[in-house]
Amino acid sequence: MFQRDGGAVPAIQVNGASLDFDVVGDSGPLVVQLHGLTSSRSRDAQLGLDLGRALRGHRVLRLDARGHGGSSGTADAADYRWDRLADDLLTALDVIAPGETVHGLGPSMGTGTLLHAALRDMARFDSLTLMLPPTAWGTRRAQAQTYLAGADLVEREGVAAFVELGSTTPVPPALAGAPQTGPAVAAHLLPTVLRGAAAADLPPKKALAHITVPTLILAWTGDHTHPLRTATKLDQILPHSRLVVARTPYGVMAWPGLFAEHVITAGVESPTTGVVEIPGGRPAATTGAPSA
Repeated sequence: MFQRDGGAVPAIQVNGASLDFDVVGDSGPLVVQLHGLTSSRSRDAQLGLDLGRALRGHRVLRLDARGHGGSSGTADAADYRWDRLADDLLTALDVIAPGETVHGLGPSMGTGTLLHAALRDMARFDSLTLMLPPTAWGTRRAQAQTYLAGADLVEREGVAAFVELGSTTPVPPALAGAPQTGPAVAAHLLPTVLRGAAAADLPPKKALAHITVPTLILAWTGDHTHPLRTATKLDQILPHSRLVVARTPYGVMAWPGLFAEHVITAGVESPTTGVVEIPGGRPAATTGAPSA
């Protein structure tokens, strides 16, 4: 782990931005935990999406993406595309943990970042956990228009109007009762970040089929920005994947344990491919590959 003056460095310079991070744990394999658009490592913890808390005997590196949380940003919207964030991630790993392989975990934007990064340097990853895969490919265009409209709204009426608009969006059943939080992005950067997200997409399906890293896909229902359709398609494409679907908050409560098991067994057991439903948070039997 990268050290300076006897202590861990709280931020590193990567591609024109200062990336803020922390590391929990003193020894063991390294896990890198990302977050979603307009979120941060601290906001994800508030929402119950800090899955690394269930791990023992591992180090967990939590990284704020450029323009998010404690990290500084840049003025070019293209810097916030997922392929560019993958560049940031791989560069950060080269500085913070040179030569180490890692277990990657990321929701939404973090999923996109990890998939682009895995295609660039697959040997770097011992496992992938893809939480809440976002709209992609054919469904991405409509979501991109939503982000562009949001960027214009922030510039016209401010962040409060953007947050108010977001509060009218139906909450997925699995997030019922979750605390209300605002964007973890500075007001002057938010339009740029949103326009970068509008230009982002998952890698082509044919390219993804070459990712052989053991992969756990965690999804929930009733969320048009993270449709089950994307998660299902990824499970069909990735050769060593397993899909788990939560339909209630209790299903999400099972995710930290599922993630910990996936990390610990990656490379030890042959990955189980198929869909696991968790109604009410109780694991159900594997049902086989999902239908198209």
